[in-house]
Amino acid sequence: MAHIELPEGLPGIRGPLAYSPDTTKPLCDLVETLLYGPNTLTRAEREMIATYVSAENDCYYCRTCHGSTAAQLLGGSQSDYQLIDRIKDGDTAAPISEKLKALLAIAGKVQKGGKHVNGYDVELARKHGATDKEIHDTVLIAAAFCMFNRYVDGLATWQPRDPEMYREIGEQTARLGYAGRDWKQPLKTITGK
Repeated sequence: MAHIELPEGLPGIRGPLAYSPDTTKPLCDLVETLLYGPNTLTRAEREMIATYVSAENDCYYCRTCHGSTAAQLLGGSQSDYQLIDRIKDGDTAAPISEKLKALLAIAGKVQKGGKHVNGYDVELARKHGATDKEIHDTVLIAAAFCMFNRYVDGLATWQPRDPEMYREIGEQTARLGYAGRDWKQPLKTITGK
């Protein structure tokens, strides 16, 4: 049960977004810019960073939603979902680029605390082709998702375990992004409509 009275039937961050419309737009604009705005990192790579940080923060809703979105952006196959599960588990042998591995390492250090990132981490990312903008955006995505994870878990939001619901969220987000969505709209898997 949530710590405050949130709209019923809206899982994870959807409940707080519907509860507080004044903060919804700036939060959604931020995540839209970070994950879907123009960038040399693909949308899938940025969703993977959000997924990894959310997994490190043990935020079930965010790691599952963003993991599903990343898998959908990769193509939505079973092997895409398996790859995302490996990233959530911190599998350093996952078949992703060395650049993305270095950026995930930076994101993991930001999750622990910003001062954990050091010059070696940044140089390793650069060695594997990361630009300063990609390093900047990785740190900002990681920091923002620490906030989003704490928002979701700090209010004890409803986080169902139905994998189909998360697949639906991933498909929707891959198609529509974050800004301009109606967060009060229930999911088909919940309503059956």
